[in-house]
Amino acid sequence: MNAYDVIRKKRDGGRLDEDEIRGFVAGALAGEVPDYQVSAFLMAVLLRGMTSGETAALTRVMLASGRVLRVGDCPGPLVDKHSTGGVGDKISIPLLPVAASCGLFVPMISGRSLGHTGGTLDKLESIPGFATALDEESIGRLVRAHGGCFAGQTTDFVPADRMLYALRDATATVESVPLIVSSILSKKLAEGISGVVIDVKCGRGAFMETLADARGLAGALEAAGAAMGVLVKTLVTAMDEPLGAAVGNALEIEESIRALEGRGPADVVSLTVRLAAEMLVAGALAPSVAEGEDLARRAIDSGRALERFERIVAAQGGRIDLSAPRFGLPAAPVARIVPAAGSGYLSRLDARVVGETVRELGGGRLRRDDAVDPSVGIVCLKKTGDAVSAGEPLFEIRAATAAAAEAAARRLERATGFSGEPVMRPRLVID
Repeated sequence: MNAYDVIRKKRDGGRLDEDEIRGFVAGALAGEVPDYQVSAFLMAVLLRGMTSGETAALTRVMLASGRVLRVGDCPGPLVDKHSTGGVGDKISIPLLPVAASCGLFVPMISGRSLGHTGGTLDKLESIPGFATALDEESIGRLVRAHGGCFAGQTTDFVPADRMLYALRDATATVESVPLIVSSILSKKLAEGISGVVIDVKCGRGAFMETLADARGLAGALEAAGAAMGVLVKTLVTAMDEPLGAAVGNALEIEESIRALEGRGPADVVSLTVRLAAEMLVAGALAPSVAEGEDLARRAIDSGRALERFERIVAAQGGRIDLSAPRFGLPAAPVARIVPAAGSGYLSRLDARVVGETVRELGGGRLRRDDAVDPSVGIVCLKKTGDAVSAGEPLFEIRAATAAAAEAAARRLERATGFSGEPVMRPRLVID
């Protein structure tokens, strides 16, 4: 394999075969193909694209670069869920125990926050003592015993993706659909699952801001899954406003627990139930989405899902107290209310501005080595379509200092818009 020839072929719009892709990726991992040539390859893929066959081949090559997780014998289907990321998107946290209490086994390998979007691992690590750095043996034991676990990537988990992603981030090629598809699917399939449900976010707070782009990514994910013989089901969901009310690590764990108690925000509960239903259909434990939703709601209403969450948290070393204020989670020392400047109907609640404001409070990161404050965040007290009177609370800011809260309040002035006429609430599930 000659790296120059592979780059030139893709640059000129040619179709790469699996041997060419395999040789190029192997050379890059071995250090035989330098970063500048890998970067040129990534740019060629961004500009010229890949067929579904090429994308599936790249996914297979990346998957084969590391170990596939072996969780052992489970008396039920292994199915997972992935989200392309958004603001206030804590759905994985209540979803796993709901799915597990319905008979699925979910080895959920998750990531951390970067930019304006939150990360599942950062949220979970706001629970005192909760451990996410798990080896393969621990993951398997937890999945077999409790139906699931939350874990970070191990060092031998799809090393090709780790190498390519670092260069994509530095070369402005992150938005390439074939590279996104191969990154997502190689990591999910390395869990050893039989199917995956992928929530493709669309809107201001999402990576894919337009519906056309979100649908394109969803279609590419399903096509690559079909080419690899793996069930991939996608949903396109709205992310113009934050999901739920809470944005911030400990605040989102608190809201997730309330959702499992049956008293969380309606959008969080409904999306949790819908995604659980899709997972149950994918695992052949429900014949239809409607019947899957019924199973998921019964898991919440009966308390089984909350009990399963408590078990998983305890098994991973975490400590929560359901009888304590805020469940014993870390609390920021400063709380500040942001009132509405006028009256009308809330016509805009900009998820990106809210997410960026939480990041500036210390609740997210710009670089992967940035520290994160688990206690800070924002609670959105109104959502799009709500009637608002002047002086009524719009946001509650949780901050480390009064100065940080004041700066956040100024930033949030850009997050809202108002109308004198009633405003339709946005549809959550688009496709």
